[in-house]
Parts: sequence; structure tokens; C-alpha cells
Amino acid sequence: MSFNGTWKIDRNENYEKFMETMGVNMMKRKLGAHDNLKITIQQDGNKFVVKESSNFRNIDIEFTLGVDFEYSLADGTELKGSWNMEENKLVGTFTRKDNGKVLQASREIIGDELVQIYIYEGVEAKRIFKKD
Repeated sequence: MSFNGTWKIDRNENYEKFMETMGVNMMKRKLGAHDNLKITIQQDGNKFVVKESSNFRNIDIEFTLGVDFEYSLADGTELKGSWNMEENKLVGTFTRKDNGKVLQASREIIGDELVQIYIYEGVEAKRIFKKD
């Protein structure tokens, strides 16, 4: 399964509640729900380059499956963890540096959509992207 391509946010499910649980303030939640996020993924074997482009920031993330790396969310929350491949799904486990709590994430191609799921403190959110 290839994640290669550019994906533009189409819709969110429960994303504001997820951000609230993460401790994101109301103003940033409102802005974050309409960030026009675009993700470009380039996969070469176990190595990935992900370019995130939104109304708030542009960032390049490079990682290798199974290898821990550090990452900051748009609100400044710092995480450390890794992505792994489970069948056709990217599954990530990240630990917050500020409180040690775990954020689970996954990315999966379903039909013509990239479905990204986050789970934090029992709250699940989905971000659904379409090929750009």
C-alpha cells in the first residue's frame, strides 16, 4: 500500500473534542478545525518524508518505521514516538513530553481517502483527506 501523494483535508469527525482533551485552548481549537491541512507523503521502503502545510505552519517530518523521533504539534505540544506498519495501516504511538500521556495515531487508505485517526485519553477523532 502506497501512501505517496498529496492529500488535502476534506472533513473532521470529533476533532474539536479531541483537541479540547489534548488541552488546546478554544481559540486554537476553532482555528485548528479549519486549518486547510495538506499532507504530502513520500515513501521509500521504510523511510517516509511527510510535508505538512496549513494556515498555521509548514513543516517537513522525516522518519523511519520503528525508529523513535521527536515531533511538535501545531499548538506546540512536544511528542516522542514512532510509526510502524500493521498490514496496510501506519500506526503511531507517541508520548507527550509534558505529561507522559500517550497519543495513538493511525493513517490508512480507504477507497480514495486517507483516514487519519487520533486517540487520546479515550477520545477518538478522525481527519479524512482526499487526493489533491
